[in-house]
Amino acid sequence: MHAITIPQPGGPEALVWDEVPDPVAGEGEVLVEVVASAVNRADILQRQGFYDPPPGASRHPGLECSGRVAALGPGVSGWAVGDEVCALLAGGGYAEKVAIPAGQLLPVPKGLDLRQAAALPEVVCTVWSNVFMIAHLRPGETLLVHGGSSGIGTMAIQLAKAVGAKVAVTAGTKEKLQQCAELGADILINYREQDFVAEVKKATDGAGADVILDNMGAKYLDRNVQTLAVNGRLAIIGMQGGIKGELNIAALLSKRAAISATSLRARPLPEKAAIVAAVREHVWPLLDAGHVRPVVDRELPMDDAAAAHRVVEESGHVGKVLLVVP
Repeated sequence: MHAITIPQPGGPEALVWDEVPDPVAGEGEVLVEVVASAVNRADILQRQGFYDPPPGASRHPGLECSGRVAALGPGVSGWAVGDEVCALLAGGGYAEKVAIPAGQLLPVPKGLDLRQAAALPEVVCTVWSNVFMIAHLRPGETLLVHGGSSGIGTMAIQLAKAVGAKVAVTAGTKEKLQQCAELGADILINYREQDFVAEVKKATDGAGADVILDNMGAKYLDRNVQTLAVNGRLAIIGMQGGIKGELNIAALLSKRAAISATSLRARPLPEKAAIVAAVREHVWPLLDAGHVRPVVDRELPMDDAAAAHRVVEESGHVGKVLLVVP
């Protein structure tokens, strides 16, 4: 088969579409013929040499995919050859085939084509596990999403609105904020021109945000704590703003607030399977009914993954950038 390889870490040109050995479905795994994958920030870090796959995972980038079941490994039930699926991966999505633990597969939601489904697994599992399973966002609460126009952000807006929460977002342009508003965002903050602490406080009569979904890390740590409401929860899922920050523990204590930090890729298989099962139970009905949808910025050929990485690195997109197998 063909897959994207990274012979040497570097810029987008380090991604090479090359012939590699076919994967084989092992115990409890399903072999999927890939139709599409999607670009995540983790893929860029891997390409640059900063984020190796966990032990035993495919060396090819790609943390999600959609496609058709080609073969079942020993011990797999509930799936059949030919089923159209999408899946959460630890790696290997940028390829024509990938072997996937059966617990990480999901059916394609009603009303979506197979390519669109590739935009779902990583963002839905990230948002549901952090915002709902860990931070327990409730109806009537306020969620602040940093990077509201990203794949994660566009899904977080929709899921929070679906459960009856109020949503604040940050983004860097008027156009991106408008697209967030069209998805349901209530409070629109241009982080280049406005102070999100002040804007959230003003919009909530001084209360602050009950839950914050943060992709920036160190750069926003202090201001995120300032923005939290009493009993607020800060969920950190990224480090785009650095890895080391100063935490005002007194402020955290005074608000009886909590901070969590998670990633999906290296979690044990049972944890991933539990998240996928929760997503299938709670989010898939919303997708089937058309209340929530993936936001796809563009589709590009997988053998030109370099172009897709450039788009994501330049942050000119809204939602997901898909890679389609040629």
